[in-house]
Amino acid sequence: MLNKTQTIVAIQEINRSVSRDWLDVFDVSALRYYLDHLQQTIQPRGGESVWIRTGETPAVVTRRATF
Repeated sequence: MLNKTQTIVAIQEINRSVSRDWLDVFDVSALRYYLDHLQQTIQPRGGESVWIRTGETPAVVTRRATF
């Protein structure tokens, strides 16, 4: 399993526009989740392309105006 530094380096290899300072704010589990997502997005799309949403994020998000 990658440590935090290795995970950040792997993310930056795929997403070259993200800064290390910004990534360093997140904990290693969030970074691993993001890296997994990035790795899925570079795979060819099709019948075998699957992204499984984990339980910690809602499937539907709504917003309400505060005015």
